[in-house]
Amino acid sequence: MTNAVFAEFVDAGGYSDARWWRPEDYVWMQAEGITHPQFWMQVDGEFFWRGMFDRLPLPPSWPVYVSQAEASAYARWRGARLPSEAEFQRAAFGTPDGDVRQHPWGNDRPEEKRGVFDFAAWDPEPAGTHPAGQSAWGVEDLVGNGWEWTSTVFGPFPGFRPMPSYPEYSADFFDGEHFVMKGASPATAQELLRPTFRNWFRARYPYVYATFRCVRTK
Repeated sequence: MTNAVFAEFVDAGGYSDARWWRPEDYVWMQAEGITHPQFWMQVDGEFFWRGMFDRLPLPPSWPVYVSQAEASAYARWRGARLPSEAEFQRAAFGTPDGDVRQHPWGNDRPEEKRGVFDFAAWDPEPAGTHPAGQSAWGVEDLVGNGWEWTSTVFGPFPGFRPMPSYPEYSADFFDGEHFVMKGASPATAQELLRPTFRNWFRARYPYVYATFRCVRTK
């Protein structure tokens, strides 16, 4: 989802329309006075991007970074929804033949031409500029350029056992309030670009390099 496309939701008054929000998310947003993504800043009526080192005129083709609450609201506004973790997993790593790839593009090691990760850039790049990273289904940007929110509440897989050396890792966040993110951001290390890696954040946390895409059920 790009800044330009998400701006349609902002311009349509999406942040002030309770129909699109989970009740608890709408209460939070109104209490915090949030009217647009927190990576945007408004100066004299014009939106800018909060870059790593400077503010930039809002790049329309960059992925929008938002909270899971904002992503979910946009999806409802479009008559769609966020993908589940399983749906994202299949789109990113599955193939029409039923095989599983190590990466969306196949089993070759990650390279800069495949996407924006491993600090290849300090900020995101325009969506769709790494066709060499597309999945077996022809979907681009599934790894890199921004984590992607899912609708799946973060929880253990069957047979989960905590690491003896760090039992709090993961397990402390199985509280029903965190949602799974998949993919990778520009700041994600190469060794984390694997199908099994899961990231997570609370639904209303707005300062994470996370974007989203919408799906519809036929």
